Amino acid sequence: MPEIDLLHEQAHLAAARTALARMRERTEAIEVNAADPIAAAYLARTLYYRAAALADDPGTALFFGRLDTADADRWYIGRRHVSDEAGDPMVIDWRAAVSTAFYRATRAEPMGITLRRRFGIAGGEITAYEDEHLTDAAEPESRSAILAAEIERPRVGPMRDIVSTIQPEQDEIVRADADTTVCVQGAPGTGKTAVGLHRAAWLLYAHRDRLARQGVLVIGPNRAFLDHIGAVLPALGEVRVGHTTIADLVASRPARATEAPRVAALKGDARLAEVLRRAVWAAVATPSQALVVPRGARRWRVPAYDVADVMDELRSRGARFHAARAMFPQRLAHHVLLAMERAGESPDDRVHDSVARNPAVKSYVAAHWPTLDPAKVLHRLLSDPGALSAAADGVLSVDEQRMLLWDKPPRTAGSAKWTTADLVLVDELTDLLDRTPSLGHVILDEAQDLSPMQLRAVGRRASTGSLTVLGDIAQGTTPWATASWADALTHLGKPDSHVEVLARGFRVPASVITYAARLLPLIAPGLAAPESVRDNPGRLSEHAATAAEISDRLVALVHAAVQAPGSVGVIAPDADIDRLSTALSGAGIEHGVLGSDHGDVEHQVDIVPATIAKGLEFDRVIVVEPAAIAAAEPDERTGLRRLYVVLTRAVSELDILHSGPLPSALGG
Repeated sequence: MPEIDLLHEQAHLAAARTALARMRERTEAIEVNAADPIAAAYLARTLYYRAAALADDPGTALFFGRLDTADADRWYIGRRHVSDEAGDPMVIDWRAAVSTAFYRATRAEPMGITLRRRFGIAGGEITAYEDEHLTDAAEPESRSAILAAEIERPRVGPMRDIVSTIQPEQDEIVRADADTTVCVQGAPGTGKTAVGLHRAAWLLYAHRDRLARQGVLVIGPNRAFLDHIGAVLPALGEVRVGHTTIADLVASRPARATEAPRVAALKGDARLAEVLRRAVWAAVATPSQALVVPRGARRWRVPAYDVADVMDELRSRGARFHAARAMFPQRLAHHVLLAMERAGESPDDRVHDSVARNPAVKSYVAAHWPTLDPAKVLHRLLSDPGALSAAADGVLSVDEQRMLLWDKPPRTAGSAKWTTADLVLVDELTDLLDRTPSLGHVILDEAQDLSPMQLRAVGRRASTGSLTVLGDIAQGTTPWATASWADALTHLGKPDSHVEVLARGFRVPASVITYAARLLPLIAPGLAAPESVRDNPGRLSEHAATAAEISDRLVALVHAAVQAPGSVGVIAPDADIDRLSTALSGAGIEHGVLGSDHGDVEHQVDIVPATIAKGLEFDRVIVVEPAAIAAAEPDERTGLRRLYVVLTRAVSELDILHSGPLPSALGG
C-alpha cells in the first residue's frame, strides 16, 4: 500500500538522522593525542572539518532517491554517506559509483536497476514518492512531477544544490576524470554553474587525499556572485574549497585607478605577455669583462665569453628568472673548479660551494643578473618610452605603445595608482620571476568575460592541475570578451581540452528564453537558442509607463510579486539603483541592494545593478528600462549582450517595465 510504503520511508529517514547524529557525536568525542603540536593541530583541524561535514540540515532530507537492483539490493541516495552501528550503509553518497545509475539509468539502459524512486520533500520530511520501473515495458513513460517541482521550487536566499535533479548530460560532466579539463558552453538556465560546483564536490570525494593537499578553488566574477553560490558546497559536505573573484586572485595590492576600456583591452591582450617577458630578460646584462675570483694566493679567471655561454644555457632551460639567477653562481663556480683542475688541484663539493658564495662571485652576479620586483618592472615600462619601445618593438604598434604610457608617471612603483588590468600584468611578471604554485583543480565561472591575460593568470594556477571552465559566449559583456572557447582554452594553457554544450534549459521558462533569444542573431550569430524543457512556460509581461510613473509602477509590481513565495529581483541600470531603492523603502518594502563587492541574499526582494546580474537567478524578475541597460555599454553588441543576461535571470516570471521604446531587436 502507498501509505504503508510512505510510512516505511519516513521511518528510514528518521533512523538515518539518528545514525548521522551518532556519527557526528563520535567524531566530536575523539580526543586529539599527537606526538607534536603540528600533528595535533592537523588532527584537530581534520576532525573539525569531519564534524562540520556531518552536520544535519533539518530543512532537507538526508536522501532524495532510492534504487532497487536486479540483485535485490536497495540503496538510498543522498547528500552524504550515513551508516548504522554495524557499519552498513543507510544512505549512499550521491558521488559514489553506485549512485551513477540514479542519474543515468533509462528503460533502454537500466544499468541493473529495476526501480528508481524519487522522494518529494517538504520541511525536511518525506511527503510523497514517485516510482519508475525501468524493466517494466508496460509502464507508460512520463515526466517526473517531483523532479519538475524541485527544479521550479521557489527560493529565497543563496543558490541551492541540484544534487537531486542532476540530468544525465550534467552528470557526465560532473564525473569527468580529475586530470581532464572540461569547458562547458551553457545557455542561461542550463545549470552550468551548479554543474561546476558539483564537479568540485565529486572530485574531492573521488580524489580526497590528492586534492585536499593540492587545493580546489572556485573563481567567480564578483562578490555578489560568490555570496549567491556560497552555500552549495557546504550543503554537500565540502567546506574546504576556496572562493575568490578574478580581481582578488591577482590583487597583490589594491586597485586604485580606472582607465579607458580601450586601454584596459590592450593591457589584456595576449601580446603583452611577450612584451613583459622581454622586459624581464632584458635586465640580464651581457658580460664585457671576465669574472676574477681571488682564492688564497691565486686568482681564478672565467672569460666573458664563457660567462655569456652560461647565461645563454640558463635562459634556454625555461626556468623562471629568479630560479635561473639562483643557478648562475653555481654555474660560475663550476667553471672556476674546471680551471682549478686544469691547474692540478682536486677541489671537492665544499670548494664548489665556497666559490659560489665568494664575494667576488656574488658581486659579479648582482651586476649582471639583478633581482627584480614585478611592480617596479611594470612601472618602468609604463613610465619610460625607451624601455617600452625596446620590449614592444615588433609586437605593439607605436600608437599602441603610446596608449600604454602614463601621461604623468608616478615617481615610484610604490606611489603608483594601479588599475585592475595593471595588476594582471604585475601577476604575469610575478610568474615570470618566480613560478606561481599550481592548485589541483580550478572552477572558473563566467570565463567568457576574461581577457587573454586574465585567462593566463587563471591557467598558471592550474598548470599541473585541471580546470572546469564555465560560460556562455552570448553573455560576454566586456570589451575583451572571448570570441571562441578554442581561444580561451589556449590562453588557459589547455588547448586540447574538450568543449561540452549544455542546451537544455531547466531553470528559465520557455516564455522568457524565447523572448530573450530574439537577441541571439545580433549578439552571437550561429549560436543556437537554448531549449526550455520546463512544463511550466512561465509568465512574461511588458508594462509601459511614463518616466514619472516608473517608481510607482515598480512599487506596485513588487507588492504583487511578494505575495507568492520565492525571491524577487529588480534589475535596473546602475545609475537608477539608488532612486529605485528609495522608492521601495518609501513604500515600506524591505529589500537588499547587491553590489560588486557584496551580496545580500537573505531578503525576499533584491535590487540588482545590471552590471552584476550575471550568474544570479530569482523566481520573479522585474527589469526596469531595458533600453537604458543596453545603452549604458560602450557598443551595441555589448549592450544587447548585457540585456540578454538581464532578461534570463527569471526562473518563473518576468516583468519588463519601461518608459522609452524597447530595443528594436525585442520588437520595440
